[in-house]
Amino acid sequence: MSKNKPAGGGKTIALNKKARHDYFIEERYEAGISLQGWEVKSLRAGKVQIIDSYILLKDSEAYLFGALITPLPTASTHTNPDPQRTRKLLLHRAELNKLIGAVERKGFALIPTALYWKNSKVKLEIGIARGKKSHDKRETEKERDWQRQKARLMRH
Repeated sequence: MSKNKPAGGGKTIALNKKARHDYFIEERYEAGISLQGWEVKSLRAGKVQIIDSYILLKDSEAYLFGALITPLPTASTHTNPDPQRTRKLLLHRAELNKLIGAVERKGFALIPTALYWKNSKVKLEIGIARGKKSHDKRETEKERDWQRQKARLMRH
């Protein structure tokens, strides 16, 4: 998987790089997201941030909390845009059941990892994640530094 394209393909709108730093991502799912018109326009302009967002399961439904979509100044005057509105995620029932099982029984967290366009629709990549301890984060950083050094040595 390249850095600028998520697994599903398409043009990346936003990445959550903090997720890979703070969590071990076990599995990934692709979900649709229910948006309003002004939100789609803001996404096209790149005015979105998903770093501090998370996904909650409520009444057998998945919702995205904390995603910040900044309204454009040219947004319609007859709507009252809420930048941190709770947005419903669109998943198949079988996928929702797997997510519910992972969160409730196995103690995983649901983290948004990427937001991207796929066939003119906005998709959210969800990662089933397990939290990293501080020593795990240090180990990951050491490994990344070693890979960087190795690549430098191979070039010269």
